[in-house]
Amino acid sequence: MSEHDVDPRFSLANERTFLAWVRTALAMVVAGVVAAKGLDFRHEAVRWAIAAPPIVAGALIALDSHRRWRSYETQMRRGQALTAGRDLAALALAVAVYALLVLVVTVLDG
Repeated sequence: MSEHDVDPRFSLANERTFLAWVRTALAMVVAGVVAAKGLDFRHEAVRWAIAAPPIVAGALIALDSHRRWRSYETQMRRGQALTAGRDLAALALAVAVYALLVLVVTVLDG
C-alpha cells in the first residue's frame, strides 16, 4: 500500500478523534479555571489542589492528542496496524484518583 492509498474516511475519522481529544483538553482546562475562580474553600492551597490538576491534564492531553493523531496518520499511510492507546488506562486511573481527592477535600472542608 502506498502513502496515497489511504481511504479519506479513515483520515477524516482520525481528525475527528483528534478534535474530540482537543475538546476534552479544553473542557479540563475550563473546569480547572472554574474551580480556581469559582469554588470557595477555607484554604487557598486546597483550592489550587483541586484546580491545578485538570489544567495541567488538559495541557498534557492537548499535546498528546497531536502526537497520537500524527502517529495514526503515519501508520495508516504506511499500511501498518494502528497501535492501541497505551495511556488511556493511566488517564482513567488519574481521573478516578482525582475524583476521590475532590470528594475527600469537599467533605473535609465542609
